[in-house]
Amino acid sequence: MQPMPFLRDIAYSLLLPVLALYALYSRCKGHPARKGLAGKLGFGASLPPHKKRILLHAVSVGEVNAIKTLVSDLQLQGFDVVICVTTDTGMDRANVLFSDTCEVTRYPFDFSCAVKRFITRVQPSVVALVELEVWPNFIARCKKQHISVVIINGRLSERSFKRYSIAKPLLKNTFKSITAIGMQNESYATRVRTLGATNVSVQGTMKWDNAIIADTIDGAKQLSAELRIHSDVPLIVAGSTTPDEHALLLECIPDGVQLLVAPRRPEWFDDAVKTLHPCNRRTSEERVETNHFVLDTIGELDKAYALADVVVIGRSFVPMHGSDPTVAVALGKPTIIGPNASDFADIVQVLLDAEGIVQCTKEQLGSTLARLLQCNEQQTSLRLNGKKIIAEYQGATKRYEQLIIENTPHA
Repeated sequence: MQPMPFLRDIAYSLLLPVLALYALYSRCKGHPARKGLAGKLGFGASLPPHKKRILLHAVSVGEVNAIKTLVSDLQLQGFDVVICVTTDTGMDRANVLFSDTCEVTRYPFDFSCAVKRFITRVQPSVVALVELEVWPNFIARCKKQHISVVIINGRLSERSFKRYSIAKPLLKNTFKSITAIGMQNESYATRVRTLGATNVSVQGTMKWDNAIIADTIDGAKQLSAELRIHSDVPLIVAGSTTPDEHALLLECIPDGVQLLVAPRRPEWFDDAVKTLHPCNRRTSEERVETNHFVLDTIGELDKAYALADVVVIGRSFVPMHGSDPTVAVALGKPTIIGPNASDFADIVQVLLDAEGIVQCTKEQLGSTLARLLQCNEQQTSLRLNGKKIIAEYQGATKRYEQLIIENTPHA
């Protein structure tokens, strides 16, 4: 074992008691137990050799959704695609999207033994890390086995940059070992160069590409019927919401308007049901006459957005850095986002500049909703401007596909 992996393993081991306490605290707060321990330790079925196998690492649901188009494009180029995911919700979503055509597996803990076991059984020709999830033992193992590592759709927020900067002396060689790094914008590129990265380029964001420019989505009408949403009553759909936002929305919606919330995390489903009581819950067969609805499933948010008269983007009215607004905007929905949208700051700014989205504070949400629901002219303007800007900014997926091909041996 090399000295540095050995030392990193010792450091990780020292952190285990802290992680155990955090896991206990999380369980006491009602969060579900984490799954997939064997996979996180690198265990699983060994795959047969393939000269063009790509390992795509997507941390959670957002990253999994972002690679939908890329996966199919790579398969058309002859790649055998393996998807590895960190979170439980990400695994569930990846299995829904890709399990029929791809191997879906867990991303391992960064202990050297787990990483070695994982790489040995998967045998990738190239690894693509979606957004920027860099673990030193994993990168070191890939380098030792001459496996190219590419960052695609790279994003490094200010808060993540601060965390990486603390460990900069330990991570400098790790970033230098990455074969190619494609970042979403120049700000992110500058930050990653500061950490020691080389071969960095700006390729744009794939978030624009997965936004389907359309007027409706297959399955939307069925969702409406099953939840008993009234088609003749205005509907506000709030996506990726938090418990604090559930209470805020209930307070802000105008009289006689329907509200559907889609909580960001499964552990927040019950809170939403309690706050919006009486309501119709997607996974429950019980139905009542109500204006309140809870979407407690993963992967149906686009259907809900397609039903909306107005969309509110969750995690943006609390200090949680926002959620992706592009899906709602591409469906032509007048969309409101709060002031906390740092994870999508560049996208939001482009949409604001083009008058394709509305931004307001939580104190302004009630009046903004009422005004937007009453103003057909503003609704029409938002629809047209939003769809136009989405179309103009699409195309990054093809650029990341080319970056992967250029850095795949024998591709």
